[in-house]
Amino acid sequence: MTPDFAVRGWCPGALRPMASGDGLVVRLRLPAGRLSPETAHAIADLSRRYGNGLIDLSARANLQLRGVRPEAHPPLIAALQALALLDPTPEAEARRNILVTPYIYSDDISARIAADLAARLRAPDAPDLPGKFGFAVDCGGGRPVLGAAPADIRIEATPAGPICRAEGLSMGRPVSAETAAGAALDLARWFIAAGGVQGHRGRMAALIARGVLPPEEWRSAPAAPSRPVPPPGPCAEGFLIAPEFGRLSADALDALAALGSLRLTPWRMVLIAGVRAIPDLGRALNERLIRDPADPRLRVSVCPGAPECPQARAATRDLARALAPMVPAGRGLHVSGCAKGCAHPAPEALTLTATAPDRFDLIAGGRAADPPLRRGLSPAALLADPRLLTHF
Repeated sequence: MTPDFAVRGWCPGALRPMASGDGLVVRLRLPAGRLSPETAHAIADLSRRYGNGLIDLSARANLQLRGVRPEAHPPLIAALQALALLDPTPEAEARRNILVTPYIYSDDISARIAADLAARLRAPDAPDLPGKFGFAVDCGGGRPVLGAAPADIRIEATPAGPICRAEGLSMGRPVSAETAAGAALDLARWFIAAGGVQGHRGRMAALIARGVLPPEEWRSAPAAPSRPVPPPGPCAEGFLIAPEFGRLSADALDALAALGSLRLTPWRMVLIAGVRAIPDLGRALNERLIRDPADPRLRVSVCPGAPECPQARAATRDLARALAPMVPAGRGLHVSGCAKGCAHPAPEALTLTATAPDRFDLIAGGRAADPPLRRGLSPAALLADPRLLTHF
């Protein structure tokens, strides 16, 4: 069957934006995922001035400015350059796909390694990696926290010290603050030489699943289990807040930046450093900035849907918001505008995949493109009979 979506094989950047239904999507790969209040306020202003005032958090702790008009892209780039948020070329930008832990421990060397790795990835001799290939740097506290986040090469903590490992393996190679970035690029070059790239696409876990393994030195130290994904609310370093379905308005970004320095997370949450409680931000912002770990919207993953995404067959967010209270505790729901399943590529307990403007297929325990259990369900039918989400 021919898929009803196009697989682009790359992610948007700032220098190479991606066209969508509401304009250009401009992705900002922020250094170490950190935002000072001043920079956050500036980005909020740029979102209003050159885009539509909507900002998405990606699963790789990036910010995506939406609705940027094509003619507004050059002045936006000039403003981002003035903020020192850009790479020298689109190629360097695409390679600098680095996810950094939002937490800082007394023994943490993550920031140093991430800066070293970023500099090496900008160099002319950096390996030519696929657009979605990424690194995770997660070296403090004796255990990683980014285990559930997407990455191909991980530099992470263990009780015995940091290791560098290939995604798909439970063993890695011991490294230090001085050697970690170089080791990561050595492993990336092995990935290319071993045939991991085909047609400008490829992921480490897929290569490992084919039985292609790196040399034994990369399988000499055991990885540590990752900590679970934290809920919103107070934490050791501040307060985690979850924008509804990972979307911030420019006003919301301004409001959070007024509280302190921000750290972006791959859980589509924002860590406000040094804050123990969030004040009343007004009804509109309070409703869309989730701080209650029991909020049912946290059980739902949803893409922008139509008309924001030209590949989406139906609107998704209003339906996801309405269905969230019906999702049983302990289960997850993925509402996808097409079979591509961008918002949640992994299997989910329940997935609704749009097939027409008012029709969705229901998949149990699978991905958005998997064979459905029920076909052609309308939003009205789903809302009228919650048992459709609980009995199958």
